[in-house]
This record gives sequence, structure tokens and C-alpha cells, in this order.
Amino acid sequence: MIHYREITYGFQFGSAEVDRVSSDNKKGWVVLQIVAPAHAKRFGPLQIYVTKTGRIRVLDKRGEWRQPQ
Repeated sequence: MIHYREITYGFQFGSAEVDRVSSDNKKGWVVLQIVAPAHAKRFGPLQIYVTKTGRIRVLDKRGEWRQPQ
């Protein structure tokens, strides 16, 4: 059975923890953060920024992830 637990602003599922880090109701954006031990140890948490229009940006401590050309 995979571990699942709800936390204040997200949930834990298996070894991953998903949290809402920040948001702005007026401007309509939200930042979600995913922490998985193997990734976080090398590159820090993964942050996902979603705009009001649905644009998504993915970042970690190396910077923004870019779509392959």
C-alpha cells in the first residue's frame, strides 16, 4: 500500500510531497511545489508556476526547464 496523507496545503503520496507554495487570487496565478527525495537531493524542489491563462513554467534550482526544440 502506498503512503498517502493530506497536509495543510497539499498532500504526501509515496515519497512525493505536493504543496501549494503561493498564489495570488487577484492576478490568478499559483505556484505548486513537488519534493521527491532523489530529485531534491541534487536539484532542489520542483516548482510549477501556472498563470491565469494556463501558461505553465517548470523550475528547479538550475533554472527554468525549456521545451525541447
